Amino acid sequence: MNILFIMYDQLRFDYLSCAGHPHLHTPNFDRLAEMGVRFSEAYVQSPICGASRMSFYTGRYASSHGAQWNGFPLRVGELTLGDHLRKLGMDSWLLGKTHMKVDAEGMTRLGLSPDTVIGARQSECGFDAFIRDDGLWGAGPDGFYDSKRSPYNEYLKSKGYDGDNPWADYANAGVDDDGNMASGWMFMNADKQANIREEDSETPWLTSETIRFLDQAEGNWLAHVSFIKPHWPYIVPAPYHDMFGPNSVPAARRHATERTDPHPVYGAFMNNKIAQAFQRDEVREKVIPAYMGLIKQCDDQLGRLLDHLEATGRMEDTMIVVTSDHGDYLGDHWLGEKDLFHEPSVKIPLIIYDPRRKADATRGTTCDALVESIDLAATFVEAGGGKVPGHIIEGRSLMPWLNGETPVEWRDFVISEYDYSVTPMRTALGVSADDARLFMVYDGRYKLIHAEGGFRPMLFDTLTDPDEFHDLGGQPGHEAVLAELYEKLARWGRRNAQRVTRSDDDIEAMRGASARKGILPFLVDGSEVPEELTVKYRGPARQVHLQTEQDGHD
Repeated sequence: MNILFIMYDQLRFDYLSCAGHPHLHTPNFDRLAEMGVRFSEAYVQSPICGASRMSFYTGRYASSHGAQWNGFPLRVGELTLGDHLRKLGMDSWLLGKTHMKVDAEGMTRLGLSPDTVIGARQSECGFDAFIRDDGLWGAGPDGFYDSKRSPYNEYLKSKGYDGDNPWADYANAGVDDDGNMASGWMFMNADKQANIREEDSETPWLTSETIRFLDQAEGNWLAHVSFIKPHWPYIVPAPYHDMFGPNSVPAARRHATERTDPHPVYGAFMNNKIAQAFQRDEVREKVIPAYMGLIKQCDDQLGRLLDHLEATGRMEDTMIVVTSDHGDYLGDHWLGEKDLFHEPSVKIPLIIYDPRRKADATRGTTCDALVESIDLAATFVEAGGGKVPGHIIEGRSLMPWLNGETPVEWRDFVISEYDYSVTPMRTALGVSADDARLFMVYDGRYKLIHAEGGFRPMLFDTLTDPDEFHDLGGQPGHEAVLAELYEKLARWGRRNAQRVTRSDDDIEAMRGASARKGILPFLVDGSEVPEELTVKYRGPARQVHLQTEQDGHD
C-alpha cells in the first residue's frame, strides 16, 4: 500500500464542481471523488500555512506542536509522518512545499547537522526531500536571495528563461501593452497571461516531478506532493488566463451588518490592506478569474497524474488523498487571504480514494462527519498497517468512514487556533503577544470564536445563518449555547497532549512493575499485597554473627 498525499495551497473547499461551484468545472477532482469519499465537513487546525501544515504533518493541534505561525520553527524531536511510517516499513517523501522553518537552535544544541540523514529529516518535517520548493521567490530592494536554491528556478533557467529569478520575471508576471513587466504581485495584472510556456509553469513542473518520482519509486512509500498553486500571486499562463471572466465571479458573500460595530478583532482584520483590496469589486473581478484558472490548471494536471497511475497499474496499490492547507476569503466577509474562521478560510476540500475492496461500498459518496486535518496522520498510520499512537497523534483515523463503518463516539466538535501575534492587527488592537490568540469551536451548527485579551466571544448559528453574517456573541439570549461551547473548549483544553513518551499500553505495562521487583514501601505487615510479592521477604532469617563490644575485649 502506497499513499499519494496531494495538497494544493489555498484551495477553497467550494471551488470544485463536485462541491457545487456554479461556473468552475473540475472533472478530475470529481473523478477522484467518484472513486472515493468526499468529506464535506473538514477543518484545518489553524487557518495559516505554516501552522496548518505542521498539524497535518504531526497529527497534533497547533498548541501541541507549537509552530503556530509562519516562520515559527517546528521544535526538534516533534514526531511527524515520516517517523511514524518508517516504523511500518514505509518511506516518506516530499515533493514541493512544506512552509516548514527548521529549529536551527535546537539542532545546534543537540549537535545535529543538516547534512546528515537525521538532520536533513529534522529540517524537512520528517520527510526525505525528493524535490523541495516552497515558491514565493521575491526580488526586493535588498536583492534576490535564494537561500534554498529553488529547483524550479533552476529548471526554468535550463529551459532558457534568463535572469536570477525567472519565477518572478516569467512564471508570475505578464507583459503589459507597452512591453513592460506586469508583475503578478499587483492585483490589477491578474487578468494578463503569465509570460511563460504553460508546460513550464509551476503546476505542470511539479506534476512532471511527481511522475518522475513514481517511475523510480521502490518499496512502500508515502509521497507528499505539495503544489504552491492556486496560492497568490494570482496570475496564470494561457490558455487558463481568459477561461473565466467577471460573469463567472460569484457575488461576494458579505453583508453590511458585518461592518456595523464588528467584534474588535474582526474589525482589525477588515481594515488591513489585504481586506481593503478585496473589498474593491475591480480587484475581485480580476483576481477570481485568475484563481479559477489556476484551479482549472490544477485539475488538468491532476488528470494527467491519475492517467499515469492508471496506465502504470499504480492505481491498484496507491491511496490518493487530495486536500488543502486552508481556504481563501476572496472578498467574502469583507476579507482577503485566510486567517479567521469563516467557512471560506477554515474549511477545506478533502477527498480520499482507497483502492482496497473494503472501501468499495463507499465509492462516490459524501461523508458529513466533522473531520479535522490531523485525522490524516492517524489515517495514514492505520492504512499502513500500524496502530495509531494515540498519546502522540491527536487525530482519529478516517478508515472506518472509508470502509462504510460508523466509528464509536466520533467527535461532536472541531477545534481551530490562530496566533496573530506577529501581525499588524495585534498592534492595532493593543494586545500583548501572549493574548493575540484565537480559538474556534464548531459543533456542526454553532461556531464559537474566543479571543484572548478580554474581548467578548463571537458566535454564529450556521443553521439559521449559513453565510455567517450575524454575530450573536454580544446579543442576549444565547448564554446557554455559549456556556455549552465554552465547556467543549475547556474539555479540549484539558486534553493530555504532552505525555508523548509513554503510551497507554506502556502505562498499563508499568503498573505493578516495581512491586514485582520487590519495591514494597508502606506495608504494615505484608498482608495488603498478594503473597507472591512478599515471598522473598518471608521464611527463615539468614543470620549473621553480630559481635558485641564485650566480644571485642575477649
